[in-house]
Amino acid sequence: MPLDAFDRVLPGARKANKRHILRCALTCFLEHGLESTTIDIIRQRSGASVGTLYHHFHNKEGLAAALFFTALDDHRANVWPEIEAAGTTRQVIEALVTRYMDWVTNEPELARFMFLARASVAAGPYREELTQRNREQYSVIHRWLAEGQSQGDIRSLPRETYASLLLGQAENYCRAWLAGRVPTPPSEHAMLFAEAAWRVLSKS
Repeated sequence: MPLDAFDRVLPGARKANKRHILRCALTCFLEHGLESTTIDIIRQRSGASVGTLYHHFHNKEGLAAALFFTALDDHRANVWPEIEAAGTTRQVIEALVTRYMDWVTNEPELARFMFLARASVAAGPYREELTQRNREQYSVIHRWLAEGQSQGDIRSLPRETYASLLLGQAENYCRAWLAGRVPTPPSEHAMLFAEAAWRVLSKS
């Protein structure tokens, strides 16, 4: 049986119970929504005691954040090796877009949860951790983009616009696929969206 995101991010027999709770929590959040899901609903689904849930995650917000960060960590592990191996700015952009769309295709439930919970985690008690993680992740991308600008490959644009120009259209398509509005998995169109992102940002 292939490993899923929980096995990859939280490997080993000692973390089996934590993985089980997170999988059950993911199902509950997607079935009932973020606000309507309670610790008791997750407890009933997982069979874990309230004490175990609070020991691992402190509260419902901690559980939601743990799920969100599991998704972030797994996505980053999927994308970063290709970005680090890239030799050109175009290859960085292609890796960023295609691996993102591949990850959404392979982990649709976690991707759906990320869209569902992003605003809540960003505004909640774990916002500083999320801000730090995003800062670390995007600093690498901005370094590549700055290098591309200095080499004359990338247009010089307001810094805050790059993320939307890189992934905005790909993310829009992923949302549509996750909602059942389009039939074709994102991975099948990944290179098309990567090429579109390159055309928007490149000087050529």
